[in-house]
Amino acid sequence: MFISTAYAQTAAGAADAGLMGSLTTFAPLILMFVVMYFLMIRPQQKRQKELRAMMDALGKGDEVVTVGGVLGRVTKVTDTYVTIEVAAGTEMVVQKNAVTALLPKGTLKSL
Repeated sequence: MFISTAYAQTAAGAADAGLMGSLTTFAPLILMFVVMYFLMIRPQQKRQKELRAMMDALGKGDEVVTVGGVLGRVTKVTDTYVTIEVAAGTEMVVQKNAVTALLPKGTLKSL
């Protein structure tokens, strides 16, 4: 008496939406991938490119910091390894990818 009858929507109503209906269904998913690219993937690729350029530009006399936090002056550079002088007469051989930062000249003397 007080409750009206509910009818299901017909298939013809869903077919009217056509291509626009399916695009609006996938729009949030597509938007999420675009945002993820610009917020996560692109900055990471840029950072890797800068790090690779820094490693290729390493030369004798550069002051560097390694992954372990060791500061030193580069004395020898090969394709995959770098020899770093950490104290007078004390040298370490590390992989090139262990160098994380290039310090300005004179930083070691100020410490």
